[in-house]
Amino acid sequence: MSAYKLYCRGESGNCYKVALMLNLVEADWEAEFVDFFNPDSKAAFIHTVNPQGELPVLQRPDGKLLTQSGAILDYLSRATGRFAPASDEDRQEVLRWLLFDNHRFTPAFATLRFMVGIRGAEENQITGYLRAQAQAAYEIVDAHLAGRRFMVGDAPTVADISMAGYLYYDEDARFDRLQFANVQAWAGRISELPRWKHPYELMPRAIREGN
Repeated sequence: MSAYKLYCRGESGNCYKVALMLNLVEADWEAEFVDFFNPDSKAAFIHTVNPQGELPVLQRPDGKLLTQSGAILDYLSRATGRFAPASDEDRQEVLRWLLFDNHRFTPAFATLRFMVGIRGAEENQITGYLRAQAQAAYEIVDAHLAGRRFMVGDAPTVADISMAGYLYYDEDARFDRLQFANVQAWAGRISELPRWKHPYELMPRAIREGN
């Protein structure tokens, strides 16, 4: 039995944030697939694992369950001493970007990708709104990364790992991420970290290609 168990599914970038962190720090972990596209599987998960009804959930070696990707990343950073901010001032910056990621950078693009790239939704007012929100958030991050290698300081932190959660999925959300040169270069630097892997290499998928 592995030390850590990650309840996850491959399509979730929020799950990938934690899976990537576990892999980068060489933790002993295993993926526990939860099929959120199956109502019975989702209901069982909510009843037995997380009443909040959200992935990811990390089971620690002592059996305690942790939820919310940002909180899990902070725990793993503290537990391993890896990808931590270099100073108290940097810690505030990391927290600032973690919060920005959770309410601005990830949600719009992630929802757009799910609706358009996975579910094949037609363009409508909702997808238009999400695309505009994603554009604004990516512009902020692209500007911040001008002249920087990572989000905070000179080395990657959990802020980078969190914000990279949806950067490597290929599903077509009809949103041109190539226009953001600094974001693309930053994503490349993260993918060069030892033990980096693509989301679908780390976690099982609920939806297979061609389905």
